Amino acid sequence: MLLKGKIALVTGSTSGIGFACARSLAAEGATIAINGFGKPDSVAAICAELSELSGAPTVYFPADLSQPEDNRNLVQQVQDSFGGVDILIANAGIQHVEAVETFPSQKWDEILAINLSSPFHLIKAVLPLMRRNQWGRIIATASIHSTVASAFKSAYVAAKHGVVGLVKTVALETAGSGITVNAISPGYVWTPLVEQQIPDTMRARGMTREQVLKDVILAAQPSGEFVMVEQIAALALFLCRPEAAQITGANYMMDGGYTAR
Repeated sequence: MLLKGKIALVTGSTSGIGFACARSLAAEGATIAINGFGKPDSVAAICAELSELSGAPTVYFPADLSQPEDNRNLVQQVQDSFGGVDILIANAGIQHVEAVETFPSQKWDEILAINLSSPFHLIKAVLPLMRRNQWGRIIATASIHSTVASAFKSAYVAAKHGVVGLVKTVALETAGSGITVNAISPGYVWTPLVEQQIPDTMRARGMTREQVLKDVILAAQPSGEFVMVEQIAALALFLCRPEAAQITGANYMMDGGYTAR
């Protein structure tokens, strides 16, 4: 297995993109440390599934990623349990949609803390561990909003632009060390959250399911198709492969052509 013996910390990994990335790494033998929201039974089932895939223990580490100390403690807990961190996927994120004039200041602070400051604190904590081994892979989940803006998403857009700036800077600081640092920027991703919104939108707009998908959700995505979490996970896995050793400081757009216009 490609990643047997490697320790991977994936935040926001109890669902969606993070879980898909954790599964992809586990299938290649990585020992997985997960973090995110979820009921105990659900989290236990996720740990069992990942352990079965990897043949190694999977441990859930709760942490409030809006708090700098919790980010540092999370890395320390993974190090204490497994001996280090070889792969970091900083994926956790939150969103709030509202005009700047009425955007709650608390929401701004929360979004910047989790979407931008958390990756910084996590990267700062894992870098000494990776430098010690002269090998590491850091991947941040960004967004199409790392390069383009949408109205009513000021905090999210600012944070995702900042994530890519952080990735580029750390890539320069670690160049030649065996550590690579990259971002993946998805467009509209098919997740349970999106699926749950479809019936309400159908009723509100008097549309069919197909019309909602094509004319509302995917109107800005030229391919007319969702990005699938498995596709994002496959790219994350590739960035961990030896063939990707010279890819660093990159921001990979996976958006069906959204930002090509």
